[in-house]
Amino acid sequence: MNIDTEIRHVTKPDANLFLELGFPAEEAARLHAASLQQINDTRLLKEQLMSELTEWIAQHHLKQAEAAEILMVSRPRVSDVVNKKTAKFTIDTLVEMLSRVGKPVRLAIG
Repeated sequence: MNIDTEIRHVTKPDANLFLELGFPAEEAARLHAASLQQINDTRLLKEQLMSELTEWIAQHHLKQAEAAEILMVSRPRVSDVVNKKTAKFTIDTLVEMLSRVGKPVRLAIG
């Protein structure tokens, strides 16, 4: 049995994927803008959660290795939080880390 692994198309990074999928231009533009907004909103939320963790580390004068032990993650993961590498974390993971240090997260809608 042969498995087909030929790459037939690669979408450019800034391309509108919805347009390439065949959506009408107007709808593709709307969907693309909405997806970019959602990505940005998620990034901002992650940055806010990371800032809270970074502030907690600084307030307690912890080294990254000490914070890692308390947060139950590796030291490089703490470094990623401090350096706001949002792509490496889910919102759930950041909320869980905040919970471990006694900073429960509350969701406000509106």
